[in-house]
Amino acid sequence: MKFLTFIAILVLIWTIGLFAFADRVRGFAPAPEPARADAIVALTGPSAERVNAAIRLLEQDKGQRVLISGVNREVRRQELRALTPGSNRLFNCCVDLGFEAEDTVGNAQEIAAWAEAKGYDSLIVVTSDYHMPRALTEIRAAAPGVELTPYAVETPSLDNSRWWRAAVTARRMTLEYMKYLAALARATVGGGRADTAEAPAEQAA
Repeated sequence: MKFLTFIAILVLIWTIGLFAFADRVRGFAPAPEPARADAIVALTGPSAERVNAAIRLLEQDKGQRVLISGVNREVRRQELRALTPGSNRLFNCCVDLGFEAEDTVGNAQEIAAWAEAKGYDSLIVVTSDYHMPRALTEIRAAAPGVELTPYAVETPSLDNSRWWRAAVTARRMTLEYMKYLAALARATVGGGRADTAEAPAEQAA
């Protein structure tokens, strides 16, 4: 009986955490106007919108350079440029492509190495709203001394407060929550700065 009670408590805590996570995800978008940082990083995803958002921020002088992390090795620079609006000159001079990352952990390592090589102490992080908590956790673990400002790309299907009623959105939110918990545990065990200690810039967001 005690074991069943223990399991029920764990399930309850997990469920409460899931809904708290979902509220946090939905709070990231629409993204407020970010303060200027040293640079901007975009984590590639299922669409070009993350990259487009990062390029728009560069055009607005929100950072010196952009790193697009996780670019497919088969994609050429000119092909990626053709998918993004904005100035050719700005793209050619101030956008770096990262081809090493294959997942969010790889993104974080690639971003940390790039920021260290460039001497950047503050970054605007561009990714999807549902991916933002995990991305921030991984990047903070890889680059604990860098200030991060989230700039989330909104996922329209997750905007509904009753996301849990649709199988597609419930699956996406639950899967991302589980990945986030794993990232949080990994950052805690590894001695990285856990996402629970939010940066002032993120609290303002």
